[in-house]
Parts: sequence; C-alpha cells; structure tokens
Amino acid sequence: MGLILRSGCAEAEEDAIAEDIAAMRGLAEAVLADLNGGPELLVDGTGAHELAFRDWLDPAVDEADTDAGSFERHGVTEAVEALLTPRISLEGGGHMMLEPTRALVAVDVNTGPDTSPAASLKGNIAAARELPRQLRLRGLGGQVVVDFAPMPKRDRHILDQVIKAAFKAEGETNLAGWTTLGLYELTRKRDRLPLTDLLQGAQA
Repeated sequence: MGLILRSGCAEAEEDAIAEDIAAMRGLAEAVLADLNGGPELLVDGTGAHELAFRDWLDPAVDEADTDAGSFERHGVTEAVEALLTPRISLEGGGHMMLEPTRALVAVDVNTGPDTSPAASLKGNIAAARELPRQLRLRGLGGQVVVDFAPMPKRDRHILDQVIKAAFKAEGETNLAGWTTLGLYELTRKRDRLPLTDLLQGAQA
C-alpha cells in the first residue's frame, strides 16, 4: 500500500495525521480482505463543500481570512456595493447609468466632457462591452433599452459588431436592434433573482 500526504499536513498535528493514516490503513485492509460478493459502497464520497475547501483554501488557508473582515480585505464588499449603484464608470472617462424599472432595464451612456463623435463612439463601444457583464452580475433580464451617446448613423454598424461579440456567450439574448428614435433594444432571459432581491432576502 502506498501513502500520499497532502501539503496541508505540514501545519497539522502529528497525532491527527497518525489518526488519519490508521483509519485509511484499516479501510484499505478491510477492502483487500473482502473478496466475496458484488460491488458495494464502502464510504460516502467527498461532498462538494469539502472539495471546494481543498481546491480553494487548502493548503493556503490564511487564518486572518476566516473572520468577518475577509470580504473587506479582498474587496468583495466594495465590488458588491458598486453593483448596487446605477453609475458605472467606463474606459476613457465616460460612464453609463443602469437602472431597472418594472417594465424594463434602462441604460444611458454618457461620454463626459468630451462630446466629439470620436469620443461618443469610443464611449459607446466601452459601454457595449461592459453591459453584458453588468447585467449578469446584477441578475437583470427582460427588456433592456440602451440610449447610447449621440453618434453618426454611419458608425452604428461598428457598434452592432461590438454588441454581437459582447453578447455572444450570454445565453438566451435577443438583439432586437435600433428603434426609429435611435435607441437600442435587446431582451435577456431572466435566469435568477436580481442581486438587490438576493441581498434583501439575506438581510431579512
């Protein structure tokens, strides 16, 4: 019989290691001695939570991360708070406002102080690339209406390609396209509760 010790044993007590080895040896000997009968379940398999612990935390468990302040240290709290605000900063100095209503999700793209056609296209491209991620993280779906920053109609085909590429891996999404008023419409399947509802349920 062979023996493999995980690196987590480096910080474990010797008695605990010896106890585990003895238990595994007893099980191995029992398996080798039982040659009669058909296949049978000897022990339950490792649960998902234990596998996750081994893959993500063992052996590099930081004791400082086991308390309630670990979210703050790793920026999780800040990231969640950012998802609860409608304003989303974009590359190039622009931003978009993403606000869900009862009927639809409204998105307004702004370029900031620079309102030139080049800045508008650049800001719109940044918004199109970021929009799928924001909808996914916020758990938003249904009808989405985007008011992109004003730009020449001849540049719409460029933005169309960016939007298609951005939503390519987003599951059930229908890109309806441009309306007569210059808004962009799409629908996204609601696959889970909105983040705001989840957090309210957890607090309750």
